Amino acid sequence: MNPHIAIVSYFSIGAYDANTIDEDQLLSQVLKKLGLSHQIVAWSDPEVNWSNFSHLLIKSVWDYFDYYPEFLAWMDQIQALRLPVLNDLDLIRWNSDKRYLMEIESKGFPTIAGVLLEKGSKPDVGRIMQKIKTDTLVIKPVVSGGAKNTLKIPVNRWADFENQVIQLLKQEEFLAQPFVKEVAEVGEYSLLFFNGAFSHAVLKTPAKEDFRVQHYFGGTIQVVHPGPDLLNPAQKLIDEFGKNTLYGRVDGVLIEGVFHLMELELIEPYLFLGLTKDALSNYKKAVRERLLS
Repeated sequence: MNPHIAIVSYFSIGAYDANTIDEDQLLSQVLKKLGLSHQIVAWSDPEVNWSNFSHLLIKSVWDYFDYYPEFLAWMDQIQALRLPVLNDLDLIRWNSDKRYLMEIESKGFPTIAGVLLEKGSKPDVGRIMQKIKTDTLVIKPVVSGGAKNTLKIPVNRWADFENQVIQLLKQEEFLAQPFVKEVAEVGEYSLLFFNGAFSHAVLKTPAKEDFRVQHYFGGTIQVVHPGPDLLNPAQKLIDEFGKNTLYGRVDGVLIEGVFHLMELELIEPYLFLGLTKDALSNYKKAVRERLLS
């Protein structure tokens, strides 16, 4: 049977893809050049007959955290069909809950992990500060993306935000993490890997007076060529936690010369395919190896 590929995307409402190159279309061009039949479909589209496809390529499921129970049910449905999926759905399930950061930290990798704030709890800032040495906290949901419901809270103003945090915790679990000043001062590095091999890297710098590096909050992006202080630890993280991935993005910062992981993006990362001449060709090579070898 000839391959028929689903490029798995989402129903865009413009929240997460403003001012970006459409990487769904770039992947479509790659598959077309490889002679592979394909279709761009939203994971949540009830009209899709998934059994018509031979493989699923997860690309831009950028609203999965807004519909997390439905997304988990969709993954169960796809796994029941025994369809090959890249990246693997067990890995995506693990990566979708930011508690994975605590697991990575527990294995000795420098990681900005934080403290779990359980759903329905009243957070104790004293307990949080026993682990986190910082004057500013970042509070974010354990299942989230795009800086959704993310708060930056000076510790000396905790009382001003406490009720807001309590209200958020009525809905879901959160992480309390230290604010990393290096993100604001230098930026966050993203290193891209295809089939486990390094491809390219960018530095994402937040807008002035902001701490969110996403481009839709005014952040800027520049191509960088990482030295061993960035590349070696990022490669180790992919080797350890991103085995057998078609794509992976390692986001982190240098703190006193040591790379610290901020996020390991194995679900639907933006791949910055349009920023360097090598990025798209590297991705095409990786896709060819997976689907045509």
